[in-house]
Amino acid sequence: MKNSNLFYPFFVSLLLLAGCSTNDDTVDTDQESETVDPPPVEAQPINLADYDNGSGVMMQAFYWDVEPVGEWWDLLAEKVDDWADTGVNRIWLPVATKGQSGAGGMGYDISDYFDFGEFNQHGSIETRFGSREELENLISKAHENNIEVIADIVINHNSGGGIEWNPYREKYTYTVFNKEHGNASGKFNRDFENFYPNSTSPNDPGSLFYEETNLDHNQEYVQDWLWAEDYSVAKYYKNEIGFDGWRFDYVLGYEPWVVKEWMGEVGGFAVAELWDGNPVVLENYIEETGVAVFDFATFYKLDEAFDRNDDLTYLTGDMVWKTYPDKAVTFTANHDTEKDENEDNFIAMENKMKAYAFILTHPGYPTIFYSDYENEEFKSQLQQLILINNTIATGDVEVLYVDEDEYIMKRARTPSNPGLILYLNTNGNAKIKDNIDTDWNLSRIMDYTGNIEYSPTTDKDGNVSLRAPANGYAVYSLMK
Repeated sequence: MKNSNLFYPFFVSLLLLAGCSTNDDTVDTDQESETVDPPPVEAQPINLADYDNGSGVMMQAFYWDVEPVGEWWDLLAEKVDDWADTGVNRIWLPVATKGQSGAGGMGYDISDYFDFGEFNQHGSIETRFGSREELENLISKAHENNIEVIADIVINHNSGGGIEWNPYREKYTYTVFNKEHGNASGKFNRDFENFYPNSTSPNDPGSLFYEETNLDHNQEYVQDWLWAEDYSVAKYYKNEIGFDGWRFDYVLGYEPWVVKEWMGEVGGFAVAELWDGNPVVLENYIEETGVAVFDFATFYKLDEAFDRNDDLTYLTGDMVWKTYPDKAVTFTANHDTEKDENEDNFIAMENKMKAYAFILTHPGYPTIFYSDYENEEFKSQLQQLILINNTIATGDVEVLYVDEDEYIMKRARTPSNPGLILYLNTNGNAKIKDNIDTDWNLSRIMDYTGNIEYSPTTDKDGNVSLRAPANGYAVYSLMK
């Protein structure tokens, strides 16, 4: 992680202006707050970058139907330096190879696993994102900045092949993939025998997508081409193109052993898209495969807490990061939740930063959605939360207080790290909560997000009154 001191002058000036001030918002409180005299020496913010906790965040480096067409790899290459300075250690790219929709699609209608924008098929040479040369330049730029690059892998369904008579379905199907039909690279040619049902797998397990071209992973030929042999998709992506890891698309379409065998051959970071809000289902998948999962359980708790039910007590529910913090990839948005005016799987814009404050202070591996980071309304706030995540977001988690509109959580202090306290508030008024038990005795503390001008001193037992801005958040930690 590159160290960044970008935000510290802001905090120093804030303190000189604020001292022990409160803000001007109306404050809701049920108790009188005890005032503690500050230490005689003026306290200053700590340098958060001194506390590198070995974490990082992943950038989802695309949204649905990205623009401009044909220039996306070059555009991302220009942003890598900034992302590295911010604390991003992985970028997740969209499907990098040619789909049936050619330059008009996002690649999830996968056709040729070896066409990275170099063959003239499906109406274009380049993919929607650019050429192979531009992709390789992006990956090289990322590696120069110590950023890993994650490939989006679609191995359930295929699309864009030629038509043939399929005796197992007793009709014509688009299941011919060769140089003349959707597979100009000539690698991993396929026909109806490679899709369910076929002579070796007579029963079709079913698929929500492209059921007539649902790959049969039980076949040795398919295994060899996808991951097992030196010429496989997995090894070509890793050894020839330079990808460092995998995002497995729609793993509901094939068995967990497929991912486990893939990882046994090529290794690297991996995260599975298992779209299920039940943490037990997600945890079982982790145990079966050994790879990380997107923590949909956390996503839906955030959705319930901030949008559907407007009740922060949902944030105490079961989530994957509580059981497998190193395998829970947390997120507040992705290319699917943010498209087609999605109302059922969507965190409203006015609640986005509170949701990010949650995932960037709690355990798990957070993902930042490209469109949120590039939103000027959010960017500086996200940069500071990423800095907090990568430095003082460590230690055991303890929820100190929660009700419908307040949530206060502590990451315990350790011998080498001061820890933090997150205060979320969804009320229209600023909030104050007395007698919060911190790990900091007789210490001046402050909000390191810059959202509230308040820097109290804890008493001899570590208790303090904390404040949160109206409909916002604060992240407190030690001063020096």
